[in-house]
Amino acid sequence: MAIELLPLPYARDALEPHISAETLDYHYGKHHQAYVTHLNNLIKGTEFEHAELEQIIEKSSGALFNNAAQIWNHSFYWSSLSPRGGGEPTGKLADAITAAFGSFAQFKEEFNKSAAGNFGSGWTWLVQHSGGSLGIVNTSNAATPITGNHQPLLTVDVWEHAYYIDYRNLRPKYLEAFWQLVHWEFAADNMV
Repeated sequence: MAIELLPLPYARDALEPHISAETLDYHYGKHHQAYVTHLNNLIKGTEFEHAELEQIIEKSSGALFNNAAQIWNHSFYWSSLSPRGGGEPTGKLADAITAAFGSFAQFKEEFNKSAAGNFGSGWTWLVQHSGGSLGIVNTSNAATPITGNHQPLLTVDVWEHAYYIDYRNLRPKYLEAFWQLVHWEFAADNMV
């Protein structure tokens, strides 16, 4: 069973003007697809040939892990965005954010600071710790919170390919746009 590129949950131009169709053509259509293609070539004839993506992430290292985790991270990122997103969360997620950070505004400020300062290439995540509290976690390269004790709720991709076409090297401008697209219902559904 080959690993497949999951379809986007919206049209390629649905995130405009915040993220362009051109960015999605490259980021999803070429970059994300390349991870899928590479992983399928790597798992042929191995113990992972018929494994689920999460199993490969849990049991592999090196190129296998990097490609599998990047597929998972990107799929999670696409679901963290919505053309009807933005605003502020409600319900139990809003309450948990206030409990952890004092207010939504303080959470947003801390998340932006963490994401803008995430050195090099990586991801910034809102996670739920095993005890139920929320936190912000930066990962580098292909690292993902699903290999640890964190339940990911949402993520922003801070690899330069995620924003360079639209924002060049201005990561903070990209983060401003991210808040217009955050899919709070998806984040809330990920809480345990």
